[in-house]
Amino acid sequence: MASIVRNFEADFDGAFRRADLAHAILSRLKKRLAPLGRPLRLMEVCGTHTVAISRSGLRSLLAPEVELVSGPGCPVCVTAQGEIDAMLDLAGRPGVTVATFGDMMRVPGSRGSLNDARAAGARVAVVYSAMDAVRMAAETPGEHVVFLGVGFETTAPGTALALEEAARSGIRNFYVYAAHKLVPPALEALLADKNLRLHGFVLPGHVSVVLGRRAYDLVAARGVAAVIGGFEPVDILLAVDRVAAMVMEGRAGVENAYSRAVSEEGNVAAREAISRCFAPADADWRGLGRIPASGLALRGHLSSHDAAGRFGILPAHVPDPPGCSCGAVLRGKMRPTDCALFGGRCCPESPVGPCMVSTEGACSAYYRFERGGEVRE
Repeated sequence: MASIVRNFEADFDGAFRRADLAHAILSRLKKRLAPLGRPLRLMEVCGTHTVAISRSGLRSLLAPEVELVSGPGCPVCVTAQGEIDAMLDLAGRPGVTVATFGDMMRVPGSRGSLNDARAAGARVAVVYSAMDAVRMAAETPGEHVVFLGVGFETTAPGTALALEEAARSGIRNFYVYAAHKLVPPALEALLADKNLRLHGFVLPGHVSVVLGRRAYDLVAARGVAAVIGGFEPVDILLAVDRVAAMVMEGRAGVENAYSRAVSEEGNVAAREAISRCFAPADADWRGLGRIPASGLALRGHLSSHDAAGRFGILPAHVPDPPGCSCGAVLRGKMRPTDCALFGGRCCPESPVGPCMVSTEGACSAYYRFERGGEVRE
């Protein structure tokens, strides 16, 4: 099988969706885990993995030998309620245009969403990149344009390059509200939770393209097994199978099952761009609380582009909406379907929490593909 997989990696075209290979890996995996005597409990950290697992039916196919638990892998979902309210505050300021990715538009804050703010007259624009917001600022010099910097290490380099372009071009009316989050400190917070009872992790593919495999050595140091995986069904099964092999052999460490995209060192240029523009800062995560050095703050030479400083924004601690279990879902403590609001008061048409809003949210994925214990398109 290893030789088949190597050939497939050389010729991707549909190979990682091959049903025959998926069933072969699944059969081997179940035989491997038979001596364990209990489910192998793994957390998929990436929101894109959660969606791929739900859509392809892998969660039910892997049961009961493997229990896959969703983690804090959706950047919109982990944005704290107080930060959402701060973004709404910015949208309500005179002369301010807020530029954001589309996923943020419907996330409920304490006083509605950015969609609601726009309907009430606020200037809120959906952009496809931070550079779009820079161009918007250049074209409207009389307006303050604030880009909402939300996302993990995958989107932070784009924000950094936009900041450098604004500084280089003298575009003084462009600002960033820095709400980026870093994945490794969140993993450390999860590993510190003795009640989580995980055997290992399936680590994110997109983030790992930037970070590289070595960024996760902290996981190995904690005696945990983890594997970086891609996003097709065979990719995910290979990652789960390799974690299972490590657990059954009593080995800790981090392996890379997505070598066609992820290297040991990652994207050095992207990380250097982040480092030039941002410094690590303590950050609040929905569900995980305040995690040291898990966010990014603008460096001093870019402080004139810092929206929080320019407009005096100081996010307050705001509890999640009453009855919303999004925080517990992000910590791996609860399945979305166990939330009392799931599918009733909280659904994509009228979401209570961000996990039902974002396309990468676990609640959204379960609602679309796994309601009632069956896989549905």
